[in-house]
Amino acid sequence: MTTNENRPEDGDPGAVEDEQLGGGYVTPSLRLRAAFDYAARGWPVFPCKPQSKEPATVHGFKDATTDPDVIGEWWRRMPAANVAIATGAPAVDVLDVDVKEAGNGYAAFNRLKRAGLLAGALALVRTPSGGLHTYFAGTGQRCGALKRHFLDFKATGGYVLAPPSTVHGRAYELLDQRRASGVLDWPSAARLLDPPRPAAPRPPRRRGSGIKGLVAWMAQQPEGNRNRGLYWAACTAIREGHDDDLADLVAAAVGPGHDERQAWRTVESARRKIGGAT
Repeated sequence: MTTNENRPEDGDPGAVEDEQLGGGYVTPSLRLRAAFDYAARGWPVFPCKPQSKEPATVHGFKDATTDPDVIGEWWRRMPAANVAIATGAPAVDVLDVDVKEAGNGYAAFNRLKRAGLLAGALALVRTPSGGLHTYFAGTGQRCGALKRHFLDFKATGGYVLAPPSTVHGRAYELLDQRRASGVLDWPSAARLLDPPRPAAPRPPRRRGSGIKGLVAWMAQQPEGNRNRGLYWAACTAIREGHDDDLADLVAAAVGPGHDERQAWRTVESARRKIGGAT
């Protein structure tokens, strides 16, 4: 992976189109060398418009290639084009940590790191916004996003700009690279940050009828389903005319994570829902 070089010496054919970036320079020749370097690793590349993430080819990432003749022709015609890598196998998967006015993804990134899900990263790249691209070995996983956590996952069907590309005069900067081949398990990352909600309670299979069946069912509900279960059972009891027996349901619902006061609030919500409040 290529990084910014110092200012080219006089006579460098790319010097007339240099972009100054905090004392360093990105030349057209440097962009071309980076594209060749990525392609030599087996990572398909394609050009994006200068200072932009917008593809400069008709089919975008679908045009990505490792063919040096095609790459050379692209950058001969568009010497200031940014360098993009088509993500997923055979290239890389990339975890994109966004930085926006509404927030950033570093808290979620650190949670994944503490959980051991980011081990074996190949490279770290700072993005122009102050975010981070973390490179992993490419897989057949699809792209994904956790917008609430300001994270994007770029894999099959996606692409990223790579160093030394620039957007609004700011460069993608290589921070670190390693001899590694770790894989990011995106489904596991998504489950950690956004656990699936408990399934809605199933209608009770009551032995017998009336409030006793509902109470017996309520007593069997796991902790994560107690509030939902109580609401359903209370609504059912009220509909069936057992409004005076709701204390038995409350007693069955009280347990770890669901105290009596909370249980009665749930029952009152059921009363309002069914219209049984007095």
